[in-house]
Amino acid sequence: MSKLFAPIQLRDLTLPHRLWMAPMCMYSSVDGHVQPFHLAHLGARALGGAALVMTEATAVEPRGRISPDDAGIWSEAHVASWKPVTALLRSLGAKSAIQLAHAGKKASTSAPFRGHGAVGVDGGG
Repeated sequence: MSKLFAPIQLRDLTLPHRLWMAPMCMYSSVDGHVQPFHLAHLGARALGGAALVMTEATAVEPRGRISPDDAGIWSEAHVASWKPVTALLRSLGAKSAIQLAHAGKKASTSAPFRGHGAVGVDGGG
């Protein structure tokens, strides 16, 4: 029998199966704050039955973002913008996880659909 649909225990977390959503860079945040897009995108995965929904790479400081369009969690205001998302995931029976990120010297590049190249301080980089 496949373990895909078997429960799994990770320390204190029990998941009913092993269908999880991996993190993806969506480049849809504004000043690091998640938007209605995130509520719809991540909520749809929970509604579809994912046991664990992991957020995109979420920067721990503004200068560590891959692009100016990346999500952040460097202030209490950013934490507050995530709360509706986590509440929705919880209400749909999914557990939430976050991919903390700092892009280091690869930070401050344009989102792929905006072209390539570095983004300066004046552009939010």
